[in-house]
Amino acid sequence: MSKKVIEKEEAPAEEQEKEEVRPPKVEKAKTEKKKKEERGVHALYKIEGEKVTRLRPTCERCGPGYFMANNQDRYTCGHCGFTRYKQAEK
Repeated sequence: MSKKVIEKEEAPAEEQEKEEVRPPKVEKAKTEKKKKEERGVHALYKIEGEKVTRLRPTCERCGPGYFMANNQDRYTCGHCGFTRYKQAEK
């Protein structure tokens, strides 16, 4: 068996010389990221002498041990999604 060699046809010279013209990349100014303040368990409690008080309410559905997140106008449980709205102060 003989193998046939297929030669590639060269494209005309005009097509080879054409190159894509792309606009230069615009560099964006880098902004510094603000570091978040790390909060631990000590942020959930207030210690006065020998008394320990909770600063945030616990979830009504999940029970004790599940603190609710303190948002501007509401408290939200991260475990079940329960939301309680704060009373508007007048």
